[in-house]
Amino acid sequence: MPSDEPTIIQQSSIAAQSKRAQPILGFWACWSLTVGIMIGSGVFLLPAVLAPYGLLSFGGWLLTGGGSILVSLVFARLASRNHRSGGVYIYTRDAFGDLAGFLIAWGYWASYWIAIPAIAVAFVGYLSVFFPTLDSAPQAQGGIALLIMWTAIAINVKGLKEAALAQLIMTILKLLPLLMVMGLGLLMGSDDNLPEMNPQQLPLLEVLATTALITMWAFSGMEAGTVPAGNVKNPQTTVPRAIVLGTLTVAVVYIGSTLAVMTLVPADVLATSTSPFADAARTLGSWGPPLIALGALISTAGALNGTVFVAGHMPMAVALDGLAPATLGKRNRGAAPYLSFAIVALLTTALLLGNYSRGLIGIFKFLIMMSTLAFMLPLIVCSLAEFLHSWKSAKAWAAVAMLALLYSIFAVLGSGLAVIGWGLAFLLLGVPVFYLGRQRRHL
Repeated sequence: MPSDEPTIIQQSSIAAQSKRAQPILGFWACWSLTVGIMIGSGVFLLPAVLAPYGLLSFGGWLLTGGGSILVSLVFARLASRNHRSGGVYIYTRDAFGDLAGFLIAWGYWASYWIAIPAIAVAFVGYLSVFFPTLDSAPQAQGGIALLIMWTAIAINVKGLKEAALAQLIMTILKLLPLLMVMGLGLLMGSDDNLPEMNPQQLPLLEVLATTALITMWAFSGMEAGTVPAGNVKNPQTTVPRAIVLGTLTVAVVYIGSTLAVMTLVPADVLATSTSPFADAARTLGSWGPPLIALGALISTAGALNGTVFVAGHMPMAVALDGLAPATLGKRNRGAAPYLSFAIVALLTTALLLGNYSRGLIGIFKFLIMMSTLAFMLPLIVCSLAEFLHSWKSAKAWAAVAMLALLYSIFAVLGSGLAVIGWGLAFLLLGVPVFYLGRQRRHL
């Protein structure tokens, strides 16, 4: 059972982080980081993916929305007790020790930098709506993907304030087209367009399990607001509020916009649509679909900016604890860990160039598969950490943590054996890295 009192090692970590931390970020910065990473490009395709499962698909939304809110409550509870930067890494290390903390940080960090080129590829895919010739120009696709990646990294290297402001602006802009479609659904939607309750007549549990897995990944990123805690004003209250309210915001927008699309687009059209939100926006006239495509571009760019932010700041937190080279903890005048971002730039560039021969869709699927498990495993570990902390002293919180733990295990198992195998193999690669670094620290 972990103690509420920090150990000597933890106290030195707190001192190191406090010395470098600059409380720059407020509630809206943390909220926009949480919402901005969760709402990416995937939401714009989900109504079409869910259409074959009919109205029962909302059961999947409710399961994943409820499970995600439980997980967000766990992170809020953890964040209220620990104000250091690092998020899932800090919570794991405090509960289970250096090795566990490092491995979670290793996998979690990898999941973010692996996701960066995947999101950049998605951005290029939406850009082809305005420039159709991109579909047959793979070199141009790769060049634009690199450009958008490097732009996001440059913004984050500039400084915390600049990255936070860009994230807030893009989060607000990405919500506008989704809210617009929700409004259209209320004003112009028809119940006649709604799909049947269960058009394929599948067993209830099968539909719920399938749709829950489809929608589950749309909530990954809720923990992102905990990563920069050391730079947040009043983190003990700001970070928990931002995480929970951010997750609630996303749940309402996801469910509301999916329902709106289903009322605006006939079920048979929606089931085969490649751009369901654009089809829904046709009720506004010819300018509706381009507006939605622009919203998708902004949404993808916002998710990219937030993902770059987390990928750059996670190694800094590990470095401040002495589990990674100290140079990764160095910051520039804008309080950004510039060397960490430089490494992210090198890795993402190499990953994108090394896999672009797979084609736009092939590279996207490959990168998402590699990134998925490392997103979800920290949810299991952190839920377990909260359960062990609260099961004697706070039964209600222990129950919340246990439900979040079960949901997280379900999420990981649902990712498939191939993804689990790749993810565990990558985590094992972190073991020699940890011990080699530990040996150098003790020389």
